[in-house]
Amino acid sequence: MHNVERNVVYGMYSGLALLMDVYRPQQSNGHGIVYINGSGWHSPMAYAAAPLKDTPLGIRYPEALQAAGYTAFAINHRQAPRFRYPAAIEDAQRAVRFVRHHSGRFGINGSRIGAAGGSSGGHLVSLLGTLPGEGNPDDQDPINRESARVQCVVARAAPVDLVRMGERSTTIAGFMGMIVRGEAGGPYGVEQQTYRDASPLNLVDSSTPPFLLIAGTKDNVVPPEQAELMHAALKAAGVPAELLWIEGAGHGPDFPGAVNPPDYLGAMVRWFDKHLR
Repeated sequence: MHNVERNVVYGMYSGLALLMDVYRPQQSNGHGIVYINGSGWHSPMAYAAAPLKDTPLGIRYPEALQAAGYTAFAINHRQAPRFRYPAAIEDAQRAVRFVRHHSGRFGINGSRIGAAGGSSGGHLVSLLGTLPGEGNPDDQDPINRESARVQCVVARAAPVDLVRMGERSTTIAGFMGMIVRGEAGGPYGVEQQTYRDASPLNLVDSSTPPFLLIAGTKDNVVPPEQAELMHAALKAAGVPAELLWIEGAGHGPDFPGAVNPPDYLGAMVRWFDKHLR
């Protein structure tokens, strides 16, 4: 399948165009999925840096959704080190609002939108599922009046508790624009609170939409414990949730090191078939 509308502008930030690629299926099932590749929230500070949405190994995910009848929207977002939290999640929310506002143009149901992503993209789609995402009814831009909440999530190798990971992660500190320590200010310090606010694990409640979590058992970048914690929190809140383990797999869209991995792309599609359509 090659029906891809490239470089659709979904927002402008200080003159910077925010771009998405729209993967249009041959036969649409009438549903849309916002897709976010992983990047550690960072990109090189170069004019010729490869766009996030063009990450080669990640393209298999929107292509699998497209082949199954979904319209997939693979996005770029503002990245560290030039941009810090909450820029990335603000852009992800803007993408959902844009897709919802233009649902007629894209031939999808604007009331039921899904989100999928991996690694740092998994973190962002997990926030899309757990943040309220209300639109601003008084905004001059009608897109910003739309809700940014999604109705179903598939998150691969997603960091969900940034406090727990943050004390040993310079990548997270670069994204957050601050380091977090156990002592300074304690649990009520600005750093601790900001990290908690950015952690989907802390935002789960009974209104959270269905989540499929996919994780490698040998992931040395995002500890498998992160998926276990999120799965437990979702179950405790009564949210439909599954955790698909990829045995022996490390970190990456193709689950390096996996021995006879399950059909994780098919599992993603089936989750949306069951819980979004």
